[in-house]
Amino acid sequence: MDFLTLSHADLIALVQQQQALIAELQATIATQTTSIQRLEQRVRELEAGDGPPRGMPGHTRQQAPAVPRGPRRKRAENHARARSEPTAQVTHSLAHCPDCGIALAGGAVKRTREVIEITPIPATVTEHVYLERCCPGCGKRWTPAVDLGGQVIGHSRLGVGLISLIATLRSEWRLPLRAIQQVLGSVHGLALSTGAIHGALGQVARAGAGAVAVTLAAIRAGPVVHGDETGLRENGRNRFIWSFSTPTQRYFTCGSREKAMVDTVLGADFDGVLVSDFYAAYDHYDGLQQKCWVHLLRDIHDLVRQHPDDADLAAWAQGVRDCYSDALAQAARLTASSASDDVRRLARRACDAALCTLCQPFETHATAPQAKLCRRVAKYQHSLFTFVREAGVPSHNNAAERSVRHEVISRKISGGTRSTNGTRTRMTLATLFGTWRAQERDPYQSCLALLASPQV
Repeated sequence: MDFLTLSHADLIALVQQQQALIAELQATIATQTTSIQRLEQRVRELEAGDGPPRGMPGHTRQQAPAVPRGPRRKRAENHARARSEPTAQVTHSLAHCPDCGIALAGGAVKRTREVIEITPIPATVTEHVYLERCCPGCGKRWTPAVDLGGQVIGHSRLGVGLISLIATLRSEWRLPLRAIQQVLGSVHGLALSTGAIHGALGQVARAGAGAVAVTLAAIRAGPVVHGDETGLRENGRNRFIWSFSTPTQRYFTCGSREKAMVDTVLGADFDGVLVSDFYAAYDHYDGLQQKCWVHLLRDIHDLVRQHPDDADLAAWAQGVRDCYSDALAQAARLTASSASDDVRRLARRACDAALCTLCQPFETHATAPQAKLCRRVAKYQHSLFTFVREAGVPSHNNAAERSVRHEVISRKISGGTRSTNGTRTRMTLATLFGTWRAQERDPYQSCLALLASPQV
């Protein structure tokens, strides 16, 4: 470029262009200098033993060297892994001395080693052949009438052991029908259609109808019953699973989410304590109720998190928690001392008054965040401290939550049902296996005993 031929304006434009390029290069140098300094600092940290790079999955910062520990104190009991009862024994010994070749005999046990193995067992298929024989005297033909009760149900070709396994895989271990089909094929060499598997589940449901009726009667006679509900899809429609349980019984049914479901299950003669959450379908029950404090405290906790700077809300929330803690301690003391009904009644009134004092000022407050929860407390005041009034009543509904949890997980794995009959079968199996689970009974053996017993 010949600068002598450029005009004054062109020279000024060229200078401005070079200045912009210099400024851009200076900014790039500054950015790179900062990155270099950060990397040099990280290298110094790594060389100093500061651990792996931050954020690397599966790695933690290097810990301080462990302090040498003294010998472990001897335990009062041996907690070593329990050995199984051996079903076979293989003895290993040398017949001759490896050094001099002299024959060896006898010997003492030096050590043992346990090896546990399973072998896929093919299904046993038994063909029952019925011979017809003719009497030479009267000429009549006779075919034996063989009772296979305890081995099969009705005219089914599946034995009670196989049906029990299918029902256990489905209801207790929550396997989908296709997965059950694969298990039976891989482990037992058995080819069954999903329709046959579904039919086996229906057989268990029909055989267990009497046991379900017994469970329902026990629920209705229970002094304390926990209730809860969760959603279910039936052939694309919204339905609801209702769970009613006691410590040893669990009953499931499916229907709408209306309050009539509570009356249908509990019946007109139920006079126990109904423990539930704050869903309005339970409100019409005239007997004693206990609303779940865990649900209330969780809502209070969420409200405080939404308004972290509200000091009045935090003080109110802590007051409610303290009131609940005092009620729990008082209920424990009353139970331990076998207090009379009059003493328990007075204690409940005191708890009601303390909670009312906390919540009443905010019930009609226009801007207080806790106003809605205070109105809920006022609405269910008579159902919050029943656990103080009645011995054996919990302050929470965790029993119902645990009862319905199994079905919620099963719904997430396999989805809903395709028909009303399928829903009915599912609820029957949930009742049977849920009750066996609550009673800590082996589900497979319990189902086998149910199917092997005489069917009415």
